[in-house]
Amino acid sequence: MVIKCKAAVAWEVDKPLSIEEVEVAPPKAHEVRVKIVATGICGTDDHVLKGSIPNIDYPIIPGHEGAGIVESIGEGVTCVKPGMEGLALSHPHLHESQNLMPDKTSRFTCKGKAIHHFLWISTFSEYTVMPDSAIARIDDDAPLDKVCLFGCGFSTGYGAAINTAKVKPGSTCAIFGLGGVGLSVVVGCKSAGASRIIGIDINKDKFTKARELGATECINPQDFKKPIQEVLLEMTGHGVDYSFEVVGHTDTMVAALVSCHMGSGTCVLVGTPPLGSQLSFDPLLLFTGRTWKGCLIGGWKTKDSIPKLVSGYMEKKFNPDVLITHTLPFDKINEGFELLQSGKSIRTVLVF
Repeated sequence: MVIKCKAAVAWEVDKPLSIEEVEVAPPKAHEVRVKIVATGICGTDDHVLKGSIPNIDYPIIPGHEGAGIVESIGEGVTCVKPGMEGLALSHPHLHESQNLMPDKTSRFTCKGKAIHHFLWISTFSEYTVMPDSAIARIDDDAPLDKVCLFGCGFSTGYGAAINTAKVKPGSTCAIFGLGGVGLSVVVGCKSAGASRIIGIDINKDKFTKARELGATECINPQDFKKPIQEVLLEMTGHGVDYSFEVVGHTDTMVAALVSCHMGSGTCVLVGTPPLGSQLSFDPLLLFTGRTWKGCLIGGWKTKDSIPKLVSGYMEKKFNPDVLITHTLPFDKINEGFELLQSGKSIRTVLVF
């Protein structure tokens, strides 16, 4: 049967989300309908509102960090059953659009109009439908208002250090951008045994949390008259072993590359670049031995790996809870975006 519930709809670009009553159709074959309990606000969702992500169709229900309870399943679903806890997996198949379900239809209707999905999961809805490939069963006692971040933010940053960079014990790391994902990179670098972790941000309010999570030093580029890459080269003598760009600015991407060791440094791009942007850099930066890598969702095979990450969290191997600075009722979603845009929050979690 169709379920009526509230959801946050982006009707068009550059407009606040609108809390609406939507109709959510039952799941078809190999689909799952989930009652979302908690969902995080990620910078990628802000990009959706601003129209800076390619191939997005409006109106759309954003949201891609969600955890909840399986309400019903379609034919052929074997990975979860109704009543189980599930984590939505932001599952970007870059070769195809995820504005509609795989059969090219929508499960959302509002005011008689079909509403588009986001990354097949649309977690800014009290009930949502997703392909069974985009949900993972997690520990039954996992706190959904905490582990929802494993759907994107924490997994992306932590995996950038562990999987993409493969940070080695005793190494030196620099993280450009100390938002929720950047701080998750800090956690990953510490877990990997890095001896020196340098956090970089123009917002000094983020430094306390960065140090709490493992940063050994924090610097603000605005405190120096010289480019930040020169500062890092002076601090380390030869550049860092690993640098991570978690801002999404092309000039910062080049600075992060320059700041790593000429002969053996690895730079990982984690931040989402502006739509249509182009990079310009001296190819000698790579010719001399540096490595430049991209990172998508932390390099995890999400269906298999994310539940194991949640289990590691339950075993207290790491504690991303400190990334959550605000918890708000779902109706205050636009207030959550204002906190993100003003730099006052690391991660805001919305609860239904």
